[in-house]
Amino acid sequence: MLYCMPAKWLDLLITYDSLEAEMIKDVLESGGIDVVLQSFKITPYPVNIGKIGEIKVMVKEEDKEIAEEVLRKFIEREKADEQQ
Repeated sequence: MLYCMPAKWLDLLITYDSLEAEMIKDVLESGGIDVVLQSFKITPYPVNIGKIGEIKVMVKEEDKEIAEEVLRKFIEREKADEQQ
């Protein structure tokens, strides 16, 4: 009998900006990396106090290194574009 262990998800980063979280998710997914956004925000109440405002960008344990590299390159490109 073949048994597959469920993937372990790790925090890649934590942000308080939902637009930033979605943008990072899109970048990582375009590179073939599965992403989960976890948030405890209550939509009608845009409160960003402590854990309530956190949005965790999570990736599978086996994808963490490549996700960090993709994210690093994305940030470098964004900074270069801002300087132009």
